[in-house]
Amino acid sequence: MALGDLMAASRFSQSTTSVSNHLDEFTENGNHVEEEGERSVYSSSSINNGNSNAHDLSEAPSSSYTAMTATTSMSYLPQTVVLCELRHDGFEDCMPAGPSDSGLVSKWRPRDRMKTGCVALVLCLNISVDPPDVIKISPCARMECWIDPFSMAPQKSLETIGKTLNQQYERWQPKARYKYSLDPTVDEVKKLCTTCRKYAKSERVLFHYNGHGVPKPTPNGEIWLFNKSYTQYIPLPISDLDSWLKTPSIYVFDCSAAGLIVSAFIQLQDCSTSSSAASVRDCILLAACEAHETLPQSAEFPADVFTSCLTTPIKMALRWFCTRSLLHESFDYSLIDRIPGRQTDRKTLLGELNWIFTAVTDTIAWNVLPHDLFQRLFRQDLLVASLFRNFLLAERIMRSANCSPISYPMLPPTHQHHMWDAWDMAAEICLSQLPTLVDDPNAEFQPSPFFTEQLTAFEVWLDHGSENKKPPEQLPIVLQVLLSQCHRFRALVLLGRFLDMGPWAVELALSVGIFPYVLKLLQTTTPELRQILVFIWTKILALDKSCQVDLVKDGGHAYFIKFLDSVEAYPEQRAMAAFVLAVIVDGHRRGQETCIAANLIHVCLKHLQCSSPNEAQTEPLFLQWICLCLAKLWEDFLEAQQLGLQADAPAILAPLLSEPQPEVRAAAVFALGTALDVGFDTSRDGHGDEDCDDDEKNRAEASIIKNLLNVVSDGSPLVRAEVAVALSRFAFGHNKHLKSVAAAYWKPQSGSVLTSLPSFAIKGSGSGYTTPTHYMPHGSIVPSPIAPLLRVGNDSPSVARDGRVSTSSPLATSGIMHGSPLSDDSSLHSDSGAPNDCVSNGIHSTRRPLDNALYSQCVLAMCNLAKDPSPRVATLGRRVLAIIGIEQVVAKSVKPAGLNTRPGESITTASSSLAGLARSSSWFELNGGGHLPLTFRTPPVSPPRPSYLTGMRRVCSLEFRPHLMNSSDSGLADPLLASAGPSGVTERSLLPQSMIYNWSCGHFSKPLLTAMDDSEDIVARREEREKLALDHIVKCQHSSVSKLHNQIASWDTKFETGTKTALLQPFSPVVIASDENERIRVWNYEEATLLNSFSNHDYPDKGISKLCLVNEFDENLLLVASNDGNIRIWKDYTSKGKQKLVTAFPSIQGHRPGVRSVNAVVEWQQQSGYLFSSGEISSIMAWDLDKEQLVNTIPLPQDSSISALVGFVCHCTHDYLFFVYYSFDVSCNFFMLSFYC
Repeated sequence: MALGDLMAASRFSQSTTSVSNHLDEFTENGNHVEEEGERSVYSSSSINNGNSNAHDLSEAPSSSYTAMTATTSMSYLPQTVVLCELRHDGFEDCMPAGPSDSGLVSKWRPRDRMKTGCVALVLCLNISVDPPDVIKISPCARMECWIDPFSMAPQKSLETIGKTLNQQYERWQPKARYKYSLDPTVDEVKKLCTTCRKYAKSERVLFHYNGHGVPKPTPNGEIWLFNKSYTQYIPLPISDLDSWLKTPSIYVFDCSAAGLIVSAFIQLQDCSTSSSAASVRDCILLAACEAHETLPQSAEFPADVFTSCLTTPIKMALRWFCTRSLLHESFDYSLIDRIPGRQTDRKTLLGELNWIFTAVTDTIAWNVLPHDLFQRLFRQDLLVASLFRNFLLAERIMRSANCSPISYPMLPPTHQHHMWDAWDMAAEICLSQLPTLVDDPNAEFQPSPFFTEQLTAFEVWLDHGSENKKPPEQLPIVLQVLLSQCHRFRALVLLGRFLDMGPWAVELALSVGIFPYVLKLLQTTTPELRQILVFIWTKILALDKSCQVDLVKDGGHAYFIKFLDSVEAYPEQRAMAAFVLAVIVDGHRRGQETCIAANLIHVCLKHLQCSSPNEAQTEPLFLQWICLCLAKLWEDFLEAQQLGLQADAPAILAPLLSEPQPEVRAAAVFALGTALDVGFDTSRDGHGDEDCDDDEKNRAEASIIKNLLNVVSDGSPLVRAEVAVALSRFAFGHNKHLKSVAAAYWKPQSGSVLTSLPSFAIKGSGSGYTTPTHYMPHGSIVPSPIAPLLRVGNDSPSVARDGRVSTSSPLATSGIMHGSPLSDDSSLHSDSGAPNDCVSNGIHSTRRPLDNALYSQCVLAMCNLAKDPSPRVATLGRRVLAIIGIEQVVAKSVKPAGLNTRPGESITTASSSLAGLARSSSWFELNGGGHLPLTFRTPPVSPPRPSYLTGMRRVCSLEFRPHLMNSSDSGLADPLLASAGPSGVTERSLLPQSMIYNWSCGHFSKPLLTAMDDSEDIVARREEREKLALDHIVKCQHSSVSKLHNQIASWDTKFETGTKTALLQPFSPVVIASDENERIRVWNYEEATLLNSFSNHDYPDKGISKLCLVNEFDENLLLVASNDGNIRIWKDYTSKGKQKLVTAFPSIQGHRPGVRSVNAVVEWQQQSGYLFSSGEISSIMAWDLDKEQLVNTIPLPQDSSISALVGFVCHCTHDYLFFVYYSFDVSCNFFMLSFYC
């Protein structure tokens, strides 16, 4: 009901009493039309009462409106909003992308995990002999590895220092092999390096050089060693060292002027890169100071302060901090060496200090470094990551002594980062407890509030942050907090909130390194963590499918199966577990096998059986993902398909085809379709079918197909698209039998089933093609005078005389790959009821055929889908027909004389004039290939044969190669034309691909924890329109009958054939008009300007019966009803060239024999969300646009013909929709008025 009808109805409100009394004669207790639709309501008394009420209604307008009060209730205004779900946004435009397993999202994974396998330590100390180029102060720094070299004999001191350094490095990489050389010669260093490289193989080698007892490096970057007698310093070029250690390697140079070595190494790298095409060598350098700097000599530092920072960071950091804090006067520095606990035990003081230090340095690096550099230095190699964390400390400490450590690759300055303040505070709190803990071993350690405060800071960011703001710097700390049981739950909850902000947040968390932590947490059995872990994994897998391998490898699938089977969790949460499992098994055979072994099929089917219609409403999202999980579990996996059939899965899934949510219905169709064995399971041998009973398998397949045929006319294009994909699988597996049935329709036999195929092209007695117009049963669609003509792929001359013949489909012959136009003539002459042991479509098939009647129904359904009002569904339908060798013949439009057509406008003549104008379209052209900028070789066209019709040509078979593409026409995996070459075709690429799974995955990529409220402008716009409508209703109630003499506007619609229908918008000066060719134009009648112009569809020969506005108080949609009963609903139709098709469906199914045109009549009820349609049929069909489902079919007398439908809302009861239709009785020639509730 439009807004104008609503205003008019308010003036006739008193007449509703008679309407109500009349309804009591038809229904008991005021039941709704959906409940009483099956009962006949026709009788002589009802017709008479209908006429009486018609008379009362005609008298009502003169007196009813005067009794109305000024008070107007909001119940007058429709609150129902339909067709605004996610599925209505761009369904026809593009193919949704599911979780990705390659490309940009995988950047978070370290490309090559590395390990440092060998460490070479070279110490050139020459204790008691100072190098000639160094002048030391007094007192001077003397400690090496926290050992005074002058406290013992020089040789013993040297060996002790070497062993201590070895132990300090082992703390960071205990599994590496360590070798050290003390005051070595060049030959000894060469032997050490070659030995380490030989042992490490392709792993990284660390070379540590301490040159405190030798001169500074030379300007050429040479380091100094000794001769055998220690009488001379011998230079070692960095190029020699690099040739011995090769790559990958990491160098640590602890000596004065170490920057000279780095500069020489960079020059060496540049030369090697320019002289060879090889990639840059994987070498990392850490140097103690710049080229012009000398190491600190202050006694407050050890002599090897750089090495101490790299190998003993906690001790070095605390000693340096104490000298600059308020503790320096009272604190005993010797206590630092007695800190209780172990660095690996986070519950001790030393362990917590190390934990906090790791969190702080990781946070600084992640916030300062570029993404790729952070991944390489802090996530690729454990030892390298530890050294670079400690290098940040070395930069902070040594810069305080006017010394700047450098690295290659170079890092930006980090010594003044504000996170160092957080470290100082945590260190001070911990050190304040140190005296008590040392004196009293039984004293209890009080943890630092560092992590609690950082989580609070992260929570504050979550309340105010967004994608456009700076990322939260606490994210690496959240990762560290996951290691602690006391903070874990809060950290996971906050992490879940962050991941819910979008895919950008998920990748940000993965780039920090969150993945191995949440993977390991799946081994925990803590009940309170289950829900949040399932949510986190849902967000991760919604972004990156490649994680399925890690989950299966670590047995993580069992965690989610257990959660899915739990009754404590909410259905929405279990839907997430089903999604995770669906991703695990998606295209992953090992995942399918492990989940089958874990009994996932029975778990899913058990929950589907529990959700019976008699019980409480089950969460639709849960049902949807249970179906999708099953579909992916047995997709192209014969063993799982057999288990599903044995568990009676088709019978369990069948009731879901009538669910009110289109997403659930589409998912159920997808699950049924993938249960069909097409033969893509490569893991079985040629005798795989012997394991299951053929009869049982045939019965199951027949049951599945019958269920699919019941929803072939579903109101949602999402569902019909999945039906087309499922039928394509069936057509591929039963190709030969379906081809035989389709070819048999072309035989000129009386009473042939051919007359029931509206889309097939038949040679009539006259010239050209004709289409049958016999009555079609419920579930079929109505033929059209210029319906797309179809042809069967068969080269038999006898068939060629009666129907168009083509072999252009690659599946029209016995083999998929062929270079010549060979046809399968045996399909016509073979007995379709006999078993065919042959290779069909490249697949060895020994299955027995199903019933021919079922094959006939399938062909009918495929033809219906090929003519679907939804372009995507129609494209899929044509793909299905091409599989069984039927190809569309596209009729060129003919411009009648005297008509001036515009771009995009098609005008056609009668079918008899199309004989010489039709051209054949190949499989490639039908799927959008003709619009692709591709270069390919076109085979020669065969000369026309005498038996062919004039103007037609024969299309030769072409070679195809599968290529994945996102076509705007179909969004499917289209086979592209390719030149002759090695065969690489897979059968799967020739089948249309489902979209419900990828489309459903998009739900979990969007925010789930925050409600998507209407924006303020939308609410304000609706309130403004409601107020305007109420004001006009009140004005209408108190006004006299208006006289139609005030002209508002006048303009020319410029339709050559005249305007057939028009519609005014209630809240803007916009009028929508259409002509007989279904060309729609939108005008601003105040300015007489054309806003937009577009065609309703590609075959505009039906004419438009009605235009309606849907959701008038919101972002309204344009409902266009064609004369053939097809409904198309458009959005953004007032913007030039930006109109989008929201949904499309055939609202009328079947028609009476002898009727050539349906002449559809529709009525839209915004208040209830129902669309009623009828015409030259024997029923009224009620569609619920919210469910996109046919909810009732009201039978009519066989001789009735609907000419108009009018709907009213009864405002006295507020609950019932009173439906009015006018029908014309041909025999009696009088009008009848009846009401239905």
